[in-house]
Amino acid sequence: MINVEHLTKRYGPVVAVDDLSLEVPGGEVFCFLGPNGAGKTTTIKVLTGLVRPTSGRARIGGIDVAADPVAAKRLLGYIPDMPFLYDRLTPVEFMQFVGELYGMGMAAISTGTDRLFDVFDLDGQRSALIRELSHGMRQRLIYCATLLHDPKVLLIDEPLIGLDPHTIRLIKNLLREKAASGMAIMLTTHILALAQDVADRIGIIHCGRMIELGTMSELRARHGGSTLEDVFLHLTEKTEAGGK
Repeated sequence: MINVEHLTKRYGPVVAVDDLSLEVPGGEVFCFLGPNGAGKTTTIKVLTGLVRPTSGRARIGGIDVAADPVAAKRLLGYIPDMPFLYDRLTPVEFMQFVGELYGMGMAAISTGTDRLFDVFDLDGQRSALIRELSHGMRQRLIYCATLLHDPKVLLIDEPLIGLDPHTIRLIKNLLREKAASGMAIMLTTHILALAQDVADRIGIIHCGRMIELGTMSELRARHGGSTLEDVFLHLTEKTEAGGK
C-alpha cells in the first residue's frame, strides 16, 4: 500500500532524504525511527503530497502521489505532529467539514461521527467550540476526523504527543485493530518503547539514509541488545562515528 522507490529530496545543498526505497503492505504497522533531522517527516510529507521529491517516486495504493495527488489522498489518513483545527467550529461541525471534503454523504458522516465519538469518548464535547477543548481532547478529535473516511493508509507523525495514559492505550489498541483489518500504518516517533510495542517492522533512518530495516527480533539478532533503545543508540552512534 505504501511504496517508495529511490526517493531523494534536496533543499539546496542539504539532502534531507537520500535514495530511500521502502514498501509497507496492508496489515502492517511500520515505525520509522531516527534522530531529529534524519528525514522522517520529509518522507511522510512526500507521501502525503505536501512536498515534491527531487527524484524517485512515491505511491499510495499503487497511485503515484506526484502524478495523481487527489486520488492518492482519497486513500490516506494523515496526522501531523502539529495538526490544525478550526477553533470556532464544534467537533460535530468539524467532522461534517472533513467528511464533505472526502465526498461523504450526510448519513455516512453522521454514522461515522457517532461511532468514532463513542470510541474516543467525545460525546460529551459534541457542542463545545474546539477552542474550548483540552489538548488531549483536540488530539482525540484529530484521530476521529482522520479515520472518518475509512482510509486504507494511515500516516502519523508523532502519534502520542501530549496524550494521557488512557488515550495512549486507546491509540495503541486502535493501531493494532486497524492493521488487523488490513490498513497500512506508517508512523514516526521518538518514543522507542511505543515502536517496540506496536511495530511489525522498524526502519531506522539517519542523515537521510535507511541504515536498518526489520522486525524487532531481526534487529536484536543482528545487533544484540535487549531493547530497541539499545539497537537504536548502537546504530546511530556507530553511523555518526563512521561519518567523522
